[in-house]
Amino acid sequence: MARRRPGTLFPLELDILDVGTVLQSADGSFYGFALAKQLAAGGDGGLTAHGTLYKALSRMTEAGLIEASWEDPAVAEGEGRPRRRLYKVTGEGATARDREHARLASEAAATARPAGAAWSQTPGVIA
Repeated sequence: MARRRPGTLFPLELDILDVGTVLQSADGSFYGFALAKQLAAGGDGGLTAHGTLYKALSRMTEAGLIEASWEDPAVAEGEGRPRRRLYKVTGEGATARDREHARLASEAAATARPAGAAWSQTPGVIA
């Protein structure tokens, strides 16, 4: 497994939080297969196998970034399918997502800055 820098998310975890938040806002929660479909539709190649997704979901549940529960068995039975494990992004997960986006934006800005350039107090003027 890849090493994680303290206080950061793996790219797949950030994608799960981003897509999960969108799915959750529409349906109140999300489930693994719907999440996998949306991640695959994004086309970034981050999801290589569903096992990878479910391991990440488990790890994120243990970390408190998402919460998991089983749907009502009557709902699944009524639709003639197995029960789904439903997920919700927690407040801690939303905070981690926002912090990671800010960190990535900061790194991108630092990389875009010309090497050795000093920034003046006047916006848009390089000293």
